[in-house]
Amino acid sequence: MKEHSPNFALIGAAGYIAPRHLQAIKAVDGNLIAATDKTDSVGIIDSYFPNASFFTEFERFDRYLDKLRRVSQGIHYLSICSPNYLHDAHIRFGLRNNAHVICEKPLVLNPWNLDGLIELENETDKKVFPILQLRLHPIIKQLKAEAANTPGKRKAIDLTYITSRGLWYYASWKGDITKSGGIATNIGIHFFDMLLWIYGPLQKQTVHLNSHDRASGILHLANADVRWFLSINEKTLPEAIQKEGKRTYRSITIDGQELEFSEGFTDLHAASYQHIMDGQGFSILDAKPAIDLVHEVRNSEVVGLVGDYHPLARLGGEAHPFRRINER
Repeated sequence: MKEHSPNFALIGAAGYIAPRHLQAIKAVDGNLIAATDKTDSVGIIDSYFPNASFFTEFERFDRYLDKLRRVSQGIHYLSICSPNYLHDAHIRFGLRNNAHVICEKPLVLNPWNLDGLIELENETDKKVFPILQLRLHPIIKQLKAEAANTPGKRKAIDLTYITSRGLWYYASWKGDITKSGGIATNIGIHFFDMLLWIYGPLQKQTVHLNSHDRASGILHLANADVRWFLSINEKTLPEAIQKEGKRTYRSITIDGQELEFSEGFTDLHAASYQHIMDGQGFSILDAKPAIDLVHEVRNSEVVGLVGDYHPLARLGGEAHPFRRINER
């Protein structure tokens, strides 16, 4: 490790996405000083930073970082992998600890909370860096360049993303719309950010379907019309995908042509961290359009299957039971 390696702390070390951040911190030659999670299933840390201090109680994590800040240089970056509804509070915590903040999507659930974060950035002279990793995918960057070279050429796009989830999902914070923001926020915001970045801004949107396990609508962007379908229900997978035993299906078609970008996802968090280390990280304002959009989707009237809707929206597959087992 280099003499002047940046010091990191991590909130949400036991989460699904935490290993990506651990890998990324290692990739930029960072040093994980401390991590916290309310569960202690964090053995993955040993593969990267076995000497990192770990806390299951946030108050002790807070005290430890405060002591470090007073007796040494403390941390330079706080990485946040906690549940969506806690991001706002944890970002504030990082800024008040004199650290830059790297945060998973979405930065916040409610767009107006962004104003407070910008104020706190100005007060602390520290920055918040959202993870908008699809913008760094080589194929997506190429698509962005092509769109810039053909201004005014409107595209017809279908976005389909189905990532099957079991019953555990509904017993977790992810199944609570007040904590996750619902399907469009939890699994769709990166794709919406990508499309807004390339073809935006949003002009108008319509929601055709919005339930606990699937959502669908159409976005009218400045240079594209996007029919979208998002689902966590395996019964909505195309039949061919089900026969192959796969549980995830991702598809983007542009003017009827499939966009092939199935590869290149595994290293995007490391690329995101390097982007930040190079002084080019994305900002709160970069993340705002997609946060505005998913908030609008979440609070829109569902019009039903009328007009130009995504073909998969009409699937009548059985809905997942969504009540928690202990509520049955």
